[in-house]
Amino acid sequence: MSTEIRIAIIVGSTRPNRRGGLVGEWVRAGAAARGRTVEVLDLAAWDLPLLDEPDPAIHGTYVNPHTRDWAATIAGFDAFVFVVPEYNHSFPAAVKNAVDYLFAEWNDKAAGLVGYGVQGGVRAVEALRPVLSEVKIAHVRTQVCVNLMTDFRLSGPTDVGVCAPAPYQEETLARMFDELVAWAGALRTLRVPA
Repeated sequence: MSTEIRIAIIVGSTRPNRRGGLVGEWVRAGAAARGRTVEVLDLAAWDLPLLDEPDPAIHGTYVNPHTRDWAATIAGFDAFVFVVPEYNHSFPAAVKNAVDYLFAEWNDKAAGLVGYGVQGGVRAVEALRPVLSEVKIAHVRTQVCVNLMTDFRLSGPTDVGVCAPAPYQEETLARMFDELVAWAGALRTLRVPA
């Protein structure tokens, strides 16, 4: 098994004219600046239907090809960075759906959380934490909250804009990645037989 920690960035917004891809790219660039190679998993591209498995995910008896593909992909990572906008004081339904599809594939892995929105996506991140805990994902303390009013250049409320986080956000992102890699390395020992 490779000693490299495999990290996926999960972009959680699926709507047209979203800002999630911009924030996800900023996170990917931040990982690259720290010498980390990451893979971006865009939920819009995955196009998972509403959960349609006949058995609960905890049983691991997936019958649909899209579920088996999603499971194989998620199983290959040690850690995740969830990039989530805040919609109505929470995170998007597409994220909950993607998490609910699986169980064992998430277990004993680490997650970093990046929220974005008018309030920085804080409530989206906090709403996501207990969901991740239930599937045994350890979420790191440091979170990044990208504020649309200060960390984007926008010409109007419907403009997708340009993601341009303040310098302190880069420092917070770096700290989050350090925690994520440390936790992912420690948790890997729970998944790999000695």
